[in-house]
Amino acid sequence: MLGEYRIEGRGAAEIAASVERAVGTGELEPGQLLPPMRELAGRLGVNPNTVAAAYRTLRERGVIETAGRRGSRIRSKPATTGRDRIRVDVPPGVRDLSSGNPDPALLPALAPALTALAADEGERDPVLYGADPVEQELERISRAELTADGVPDGPFTVTSGSLDAVERVLLAHLKPGDPVAVEDPGWGRTLDLVPALGLRTVPVAVDDDGPSADSLRRALESGARALIVTARAHNPTGAAVSAARARALRAVLRDHPHTVLIEDDHGHGIVDLPLHPLVGTTRHWAFVRSAAKAYGPDLRLAVMTGDELTIDRVRGRQRLGPGWVSRLLQRTVVRMRTDGAVHGPQVAAAYRARRELLIDALADHGIEAHGRSGMNVWVPVPDETGAVSRLLREGWAVSPGARYRLASPSGIRITVSTLTPEETGPLAAAVAAAVAPAKGGIQA
Repeated sequence: MLGEYRIEGRGAAEIAASVERAVGTGELEPGQLLPPMRELAGRLGVNPNTVAAAYRTLRERGVIETAGRRGSRIRSKPATTGRDRIRVDVPPGVRDLSSGNPDPALLPALAPALTALAADEGERDPVLYGADPVEQELERISRAELTADGVPDGPFTVTSGSLDAVERVLLAHLKPGDPVAVEDPGWGRTLDLVPALGLRTVPVAVDDDGPSADSLRRALESGARALIVTARAHNPTGAAVSAARARALRAVLRDHPHTVLIEDDHGHGIVDLPLHPLVGTTRHWAFVRSAAKAYGPDLRLAVMTGDELTIDRVRGRQRLGPGWVSRLLQRTVVRMRTDGAVHGPQVAAAYRARRELLIDALADHGIEAHGRSGMNVWVPVPDETGAVSRLLREGWAVSPGARYRLASPSGIRITVSTLTPEETGPLAAAVAAAVAPAKGGIQA
């Protein structure tokens, strides 16, 4: 029932606006059922087609969802950054292992690059409107790395981070209501972004070697028009696509050549596992690498290559909005790369040592844990709310798995980027006390 709120309007736009206003004020709550179209049409004295058009508009905007004969209801997971609210408030004195941030000690200092860049800029003409949006040296360096990793050659552009790239590619090809295959567990921001664009998430199970080929096949056969996949350093599980899994996934994708494939390699520079790319298997694709994990989250920059149509559409949309990613920012990244500011193997070895130490310590207590790459360890638990609460009382803040899940089993994410060897044993003992040994894998 709708309680005291009465939907109003004579036209489709007015009816849709009435519902949206009520959602914004909280008068219509997530999960609340809307009247059947004929019933509402009779109440408002309008043609049922008018209500149908209003409901269609609301679906396309991600305000409501429709489940056949079960009717239409306000989205239970509104198209906002709702998952950001599923977090732990870390009190003073509690060790924070929930943030997902890299270790500041492993990030390069910005001052040398910025100082050198400031001196160089005195010799350059200013960048004006109409200039090339891509720093040519950044493209040269990035293309050489991509080619070495087996990524197909294609047009090149720069975006404001990985998520910006993902959003622009989805908008370049999909229309509201289209289903998108996403990893489950997967990056919480992606799971928020897809519905925020008016698209529908279709979960694909993940294990240590990446997305399940069988699960992906089911998602694509059910109608998913796009796939977002993490190549390495998967958040939250640490999965990395293995050579065998890549072959299996490419075989599935070849059977669905119209799938828009977006591959995110944000772990480049902090992992020591080889890349096994999937891109190039489908007609439309994009491969993205950001600077955030290796060079610092404030360097909002990602390089992207893809098929000609995809990159052309992304560039065209950028021209109508931000125009380009600051060439000064691009030059900063170039300077840091050419100066060797990040020693990738050393950073990757540090994160690997911290992950493996915790995984081994948990295994000693009979606790299953996952983390092939990156800076996070995923621990399956039967009751993540209880586990998070008990760990917090013991002085450890970890991230609840609900931020990263759709249909997959419960778990907790532990960020090990700053975890010391001295802390590992006490943390493992605390996890063992907080959860019963979990059985089964991370796959849904």
